[in-house]
Amino acid sequence: MQYKIPVQIENEDPIFLGLSLRQLAIIMWGFWLAYGIFQSLAPNTWAEIAFIPSGIVALITVLVAIFKIHEMTFIPFVLAFIRFNIFPRLRIWDNTVDSYQPIDIWFLSGEDELKSENIDMSSKQDSLRELQEKLKKI
Repeated sequence: MQYKIPVQIENEDPIFLGLSLRQLAIIMWGFWLAYGIFQSLAPNTWAEIAFIPSGIVALITVLVAIFKIHEMTFIPFVLAFIRFNIFPRLRIWDNTVDSYQPIDIWFLSGEDELKSENIDMSSKQDSLRELQEKLKKI
């Protein structure tokens, strides 16, 4: 029995006002936190003053919920940004490793450990001549 698998299975469906369930949950949590901040500050200060920190928390929550750059949400974007700034920007190609990111292969190396190998061109030229002679015989 064969089933058709949807192509865009990881896309989130909008539920309310173009927001997905994840975004609505983030906004509800952040507004709950902002309301808690407002309720704790309002008895000791004026309501207008208490609205400032709670409004900032609510605004940050909305920005985090609707944040999307290149199909990346807030948390993966921040983690990728941190990773980009921590690791060296120099890519070192290794014949035996498929990945160029040091964290992917669980091997961290510094730039001071770079090796420069001298290539023996005479042996390369000899093998190239042998190959050309074999090709002429064919």
